[in-house]
Amino acid sequence: MAQAPHSRADELRVEDDILLRGAGRFAADTRPDGAATVVFVRSPHAAARIRSVDVAAARRAPGVLAVLTADDMKKAGVGSVARVPPLQGRGGKAMINPPRPALAGERVVHIGQAVAAVVAETAAQAQDAAELVAVDYEETAAVADLRAAMQPGAPQVHPEAPGNLALDWPGMVADDGTNAREVEAIIRGAAKVARVSLLNQRIMVATMEPRGASAVYDAATDRYTVTVCSQASGAMRDQMAAITGVAKDKIRLLTGDVGGAFGMKTGAYPEYPVVMMAAKLAGRPVHWMSTRSEAMLSDNQARDAITDGELALDANGKFLALRVRHAVSMGAFLTNASGNLATSNFARCFPAMYAIPRIDASVQCVFTHALPTGAYRGAGRPEANYMLERLVEEAARITGIDRLELRRRNLIPASAIPYKTAVLTTYDSGEFPVVFEKALALGDVKGFTGRRQRSAQRGKLRGLGVSCFLEHAGAQPTEGASITFTGGDEIVLGLGVQSTGQGHATVFPRLAAGRLGIPAGKIRHRHGDTALNITGFPSVASRSTITAGSAIVHTVDLVLAKGKAVAARLFEAAESDIAYRNGRFEVAGTDKSMSLFEVAAKAAELAKSGAIPESLDTNATRDTPQTFPNGCHIAEVEIDPETGTAAVVSYAAVDDCGNILNHMIVEGQVHGSLAQGLGQTLFEAAAYDESGQLITGSFTDYAMPRADDMPDIKTGDHIVPAKTNPIGVKGVGEAGTTASLAAIMIAIADAIPGGVADRMDMPATREKVWRACQEAKAAGHKLPA
Repeated sequence: MAQAPHSRADELRVEDDILLRGAGRFAADTRPDGAATVVFVRSPHAAARIRSVDVAAARRAPGVLAVLTADDMKKAGVGSVARVPPLQGRGGKAMINPPRPALAGERVVHIGQAVAAVVAETAAQAQDAAELVAVDYEETAAVADLRAAMQPGAPQVHPEAPGNLALDWPGMVADDGTNAREVEAIIRGAAKVARVSLLNQRIMVATMEPRGASAVYDAATDRYTVTVCSQASGAMRDQMAAITGVAKDKIRLLTGDVGGAFGMKTGAYPEYPVVMMAAKLAGRPVHWMSTRSEAMLSDNQARDAITDGELALDANGKFLALRVRHAVSMGAFLTNASGNLATSNFARCFPAMYAIPRIDASVQCVFTHALPTGAYRGAGRPEANYMLERLVEEAARITGIDRLELRRRNLIPASAIPYKTAVLTTYDSGEFPVVFEKALALGDVKGFTGRRQRSAQRGKLRGLGVSCFLEHAGAQPTEGASITFTGGDEIVLGLGVQSTGQGHATVFPRLAAGRLGIPAGKIRHRHGDTALNITGFPSVASRSTITAGSAIVHTVDLVLAKGKAVAARLFEAAESDIAYRNGRFEVAGTDKSMSLFEVAAKAAELAKSGAIPESLDTNATRDTPQTFPNGCHIAEVEIDPETGTAAVVSYAAVDDCGNILNHMIVEGQVHGSLAQGLGQTLFEAAAYDESGQLITGSFTDYAMPRADDMPDIKTGDHIVPAKTNPIGVKGVGEAGTTASLAAIMIAIADAIPGGVADRMDMPATREKVWRACQEAKAAGHKLPA
């Protein structure tokens, strides 16, 4: 991969030394001393009524401490795991949210749903006993396919959701029908209308580290200590309290190192309250660690959407209106943010970098007998951008306008910023035409014809795909930070957002140190512990640097304001005469000065004596508006028509992620998100059969990209600072996933002559690509030999 031109030794990640030496503390490493093992009994059916659950033999098995069923969860006061924000649909109708039991008691609605849990001294004993649990199922009809679930007469996943419809969402604008009628009139009167119908296939998250949890119950204090691999300990604790009915102050929730999350580890899962209650009922610390096979039957999956788009253009190729009809599988239950991801997260991406005056985008959220879907890198953004860029390509085809020229004509000019969109967002910053031209130059689009000819000489087809994108990042709930002085020359920087590999311990202490004018080595980063008492939300939606960074800046400002007041008291000077620079408070015009740490120590003494209200220790929060990262990515694909193998051979990415705090980490985020986008375009698909059985339940059947599938990546940036936060950052963690789907699939369609691959759905497997090549050949198109 191309070396980032901005990489510097002082940008190296501080986390890597620990992780590369194997000294990290992941879920499997946090097993409490003397912990028993929890093993779950899972349904082999996607849809069935439960006649009975017989656990007598399992309870008598060697080493078994407890066997838990739905009755035990009910007696313990455990409620529904499906805790979701309210969301209104058409006509003000609330989203239907069926209860999700921690352990199923009356029926199961997806393969792998947990029915019982066995607690035993050893993992082997727990597994043996789990096989003795006898569940009498009455299998019923299932529907795991999204299209099939929307058909009249389809099996019903939940009786309270007729037609399997969880929500009919009218869009970002008012649903009185006026906007929809006006868009319809524009489409009817347009000179040209481009239309596409696309599938975003269901995919698995497949984090390097599976999920795990442990729990310790202290009967003397009636308190729980729960360790979960999450994306925010505070948010997870709050969900667990709501599910179990246990007061928040009775739960301390910890998260250590996390081996990948990508949104999937944001919300609570049924296993977590079971593990928590098991510790109390068994009278022992307990531990559960998912196996890879178990993860494929229990982790949230992603995407699974059908999108129909229409783009109206005038005779000169100017975009007039966009209409989108989007249907998304929720799976069998709602997850903590699945409704918002399918609706507002999706629609808020429009009109991307283009000026589209009117937009009508509505969404249907549908239940199926499949695993629940939830957040996964991009979370609605890749689906929206994929549809829009495929529409632009189709518009170029039907108008005869060069696809690059068509994009140029419709990019929002910098002079129009701030730009209020038709979906009621306002872009605060951006220079989209400059980003576009920079990407064309970085990708050497002018030289593509020569590269295509050289590929043909080697018997290969070559295509080029361009993907302009814009996403939304940051915002959402209040974020906090804390600064604590330990008594020496060290500060503890506490955060609520959880690092799951992004480099928080590198970026955030350096940000605070820069604002304080002290060496970064004097700041220690802490997170993953509700005892820090920090308000916050998970590290999702490329929000961490924007929101936590803003909270850090605000907290530092409060620390220095308090420090100036204390310094003025110590120096017997007016506060207006106190200045702060390079880590020291000083009286202007004199040689009197004290270090930040000296003032902090004095402040602690004064606070302890009651002379001042508080020390310099500060815990503060900040609300931060959204940002709109954007960019243009260009992919080149080479295809062997004899085998159908499609390889991404070149990739150029120019991103505007606002001010960059660490170039190496930004480049790494682009690489990582591209890998996941490339995986979806070429390899990945979670497949179910007609009975709802998962037929891609192992890595033998579920294909993912390998290192040699990744292209050489050229990265560039065009920095336009965000105006919505004090550090001017925008976010970049999902850029590659958002942009690459369209870039790669358009490149494949461009490579195969005759337009036969224009509507090829992901993944572009070797079989699909080979068949498209054969179709092109049969239609009389000459392919390279």
